[in-house]
Amino acid sequence: MKLDPELTARLHFLCRVTRKESKYLQETDARLFSTPLDIEALGHLTKDSALAERLDAFVSRFWRLQDTLADKLLPTLLDAMAERRASAIENLDRAEKLGWLTSTEDWLVMRKLRNQMVHEYIEDLVVLHNALTAGHDFVSTLIDTTERLIDQAQQRIGQQS
Repeated sequence: MKLDPELTARLHFLCRVTRKESKYLQETDARLFSTPLDIEALGHLTKDSALAERLDAFVSRFWRLQDTLADKLLPTLLDAMAERRASAIENLDRAEKLGWLTSTEDWLVMRKLRNQMVHEYIEDLVVLHNALTAGHDFVSTLIDTTERLIDQAQQRIGQQS
């Protein structure tokens, strides 16, 4: 099946953007977690602007990559595969069945973590610390999913040549 030129262009664009977002998240993750991130350090965010900026960058890049993968690249890739596009959770379930992501449940946990990192930011340092630590642990999942989805998109685009 030949892809519509607009869909092909969209896949190319999303692959480029997602690859950059993945790289930026990895870099920020490495900087934020280069030394142990503990609750005491988080308690000094108002005095440590460098840490606050690294934390903001991590949360933003974690969220952005997750959003691009689940809400942009995955639905576009499903369109390119002539798969039925559905709700976000159904798309994630389909991607799991296709082997493109390891677990829909993990994806939902990551989404919840993202909300905890943003909304609990000021009020509860324990929740923030736990969410950041779990987010750090999920970075490799996001990176692996990025690579699998880009690989699938490139295979689909390559079939056109």
